[in-house]
Amino acid sequence: MADPQDPAARGADTAASGAADAHTRQPGLAGRKVAVTGGTTGIGRAIAVLLASEGARVFVCGRDSAHLADALARIREVGDGDGLALDLAERENVARFFSAAEAYLGGLDIAVINAAVPADALMDEDEDDLAYRIAVDFSAYLHSAQAAIGRMGAGSDIVLIGSMSAVSQSPGGSVYVAAKTGIEGFAHALRGEVADRDIKVGLIEPGLTGADFQYPDLPPEEQRALIRRDEMLRAEDIAVATHFMLTQPRRCAVSLMRVESRLRR
Repeated sequence: MADPQDPAARGADTAASGAADAHTRQPGLAGRKVAVTGGTTGIGRAIAVLLASEGARVFVCGRDSAHLADALARIREVGDGDGLALDLAERENVARFFSAAEAYLGGLDIAVINAAVPADALMDEDEDDLAYRIAVDFSAYLHSAQAAIGRMGAGSDIVLIGSMSAVSQSPGGSVYVAAKTGIEGFAHALRGEVADRDIKVGLIEPGLTGADFQYPDLPPEEQRALIRRDEMLRAEDIAVATHFMLTQPRRCAVSLMRVESRLRR
C-alpha cells in the first residue's frame, strides 16, 4: 500500500489533471441527470441554471406555470432542461414529477430537494394552512427523497436544501423551524441508510437569502439593499455551495454546509 505521506502517492490522485498535489481530482457535472424541486424561482432556479451551465441536464418543477416558463428560458440559454408546473403538497405529484424527470433525462443521478413555502408561528396558522405547510416543507422532502433514491444507482447524490432556521430556532417561525429541524435529522439518518449504495446525502442550510420566498415581508428593493450591505445572500451563493458539494470525489461526502451572510440583519 502506498504511503499517504509520500508526495508521489499524494499526487497520484491528481497527476492526470496536472495539479500534482495542489488539489484533489474533482468530477465534472457534464452529462449528469438532475431533478430540482422548487427549481423555478429563488435558490432552486439558481441551482438549476448553474448546473445546466456546467453541462448537466436538468428537470425542474414549481407551482406556477409562468415561473416555470421563465426558468426554462434561462436554463435553455446556458444548457439543456425541461420541467413541470405542479404542487408537491399533493403526494401523487411527487411520483408524477420524478417519473417525468426520469423519462426526460433517461435516468437520475442527482436530486436537489428544495421546494418550500414560508410558515409562521403555530397559533398564526389555521388548520388547513398548517397541514399544507407541513406537506410542502417536510413531508414532500421525504416523499421526494424516496422517489429519487428508488430511481438511482451507484454514484448518485441527494442534496437537501434546509434552512438556518433549524439552528436559530427563532420565535415567530415555529412551524418552519419544526420542519427544517426535522429535515436536519432526516438528512443525518438517511445518509447512513444509503451510503453503502454509493448514494451521498448532503444538507445545505442557507441563512437569509434573496428570493420571492421572502415576499411580502422583504420586497425586492429591500432585499437588494440588504444584499448590497452583505446582510443577505443571493440565491446564486447557495447554487455555488451546491456545485461544491456535487463536485467532490466519491470518497468525500460533504454532509452539511451552513451558508450565512457575513453580516447579520
